[in-house]
Amino acid sequence: MSSKDNVVNPERRNFLGKVTTVAGATGAAAACWPLVSSMNPSVDVLSNATTEVDLSHIPPGGMHTVAWQGKPVFILHRTEEEINRMKELSQIEPVADEKRVQQPQWLVVVGICTHLGCVPNRSENGWLCACHGSQYDDSGRVTHGPAPHNLDVPPYKFLSADRIVIG
Repeated sequence: MSSKDNVVNPERRNFLGKVTTVAGATGAAAACWPLVSSMNPSVDVLSNATTEVDLSHIPPGGMHTVAWQGKPVFILHRTEEEINRMKELSQIEPVADEKRVQQPQWLVVVGICTHLGCVPNRSENGWLCACHGSQYDDSGRVTHGPAPHNLDVPPYKFLSADRIVIG
């Protein structure tokens, strides 16, 4: 054996170190991928993330209920009379009607009572929760009963004059 065979080649050692590091990191990433991937929302959750609604079939004074993220959402096509009545503030949680709607004729609220989570029924002047008697006006504001808050307004936007997307 010659003395040249016993000489350590530092370039070869650096190359082997880099290759081993890359292989190890790639293997660790591949092993972790199932865990990281499992944290992404599932297909059924993504499909419920938004709900598109055609408003053209809802007559003035009419209401339509749609599902969004497993919750009922009430869409009320308010008449001029209903809009004018909503100028008066609720005494329990006073919020101006203009802050709860994007267009005066359309009210969009999550149809779950803020007291214990029941679904209120449409009544003559808003909604009535049959579970414990909470009442909401045509702006979704609580007017009577044990409910501590107004009906929630979900995030929504108008795509056109007669289409909205919720979520």
